[in-house]
Amino acid sequence: MTRPLVALIMAGGTGTRLYPASRSDRPKQFLSLLGDDSLLAETVERAGFADEIFVCTGDDHADLVREHVPEVGVLVEPEPKDTGPALAYAAHRIREQVGDCVLLCMPSDHHIAGDFETTARRAASIAVETEGVVTVGIEPTRPATGYGYIEPGTDYGGHFCVDQFREKPDAETAEQFVKDGFYWNAGLFAWTPEAFLREARDSPLSPLVSALEEGNLKHGFDRVESVSVDYAVMERTDEASVVPADFEWDDLGSWDALERLVPGENTVLGDVLTIDATGNVVASDKHVSLVGVDDLVVTSYDDRVLVVPKSEAQRVREVVSELRTEDRF
Repeated sequence: MTRPLVALIMAGGTGTRLYPASRSDRPKQFLSLLGDDSLLAETVERAGFADEIFVCTGDDHADLVREHVPEVGVLVEPEPKDTGPALAYAAHRIREQVGDCVLLCMPSDHHIAGDFETTARRAASIAVETEGVVTVGIEPTRPATGYGYIEPGTDYGGHFCVDQFREKPDAETAEQFVKDGFYWNAGLFAWTPEAFLREARDSPLSPLVSALEEGNLKHGFDRVESVSVDYAVMERTDEASVVPADFEWDDLGSWDALERLVPGENTVLGDVLTIDATGNVVASDKHVSLVGVDDLVVTSYDDRVLVVPKSEAQRVREVVSELRTEDRF
């Protein structure tokens, strides 16, 4: 019997680098940046070919998920402890509710264009065939230093074994990774619940897996550390495969990323007037005018305004860090 394909959409993040559009009560996945629908709603629509769809989120945002995508199942993780515990918890819960299945795990806040379904189904099929864990690799379009990389090994036709996961590199190393045919790690995975929980059992996620099996969820989350799925499972296993993607991808991780998707002398979202201004990224829910300035990020949402040189767009995280200490994020 063919296993049902279950899409598991991870929606627990906050998208701090898109402040002030993204706030503690309105994380990135609930924003409508490039269309009328939120990024979460677009992700659910993209996964519409799956037999069932679940969204995993925190208690603070569960009602927002139900508001944006009322047609999905909602899994509420007991507390935010990064992607490792969240995915272990979700795999256990979905196996309880659905039974034997194959999971397609995907972030809720990325931009994808093109034929996503073909790659996704291939990854799910290989996950069942190999009884291992599968990641989707994005062919780099530039030597980016903000992404992790995947070094492919033996070519099995349609997928490769993973030789190694590589951390975010410096500029020179990133150029070499691209020349050597490495892939970007986009955080898109496929596995059966059994395969993932097997690998998680021999990892920093072990206390949680044991507690889930014993039916003591709270005890498991109390004992497990915050850890990413990459560090906990993917970088440790010998059973990982990578499937090259046949679609365009961008993680929309910071304001300057919008330049890659919204062409023009300035990248503009909203009601914006520019005079003698070039290379700026401007996003606002109110009118903004720019005169005689270049290469800035200017964003204004609600009662907040952010201005930063485009080359330092990543430093928005520093703003958010300061605001969090004051409970103002």
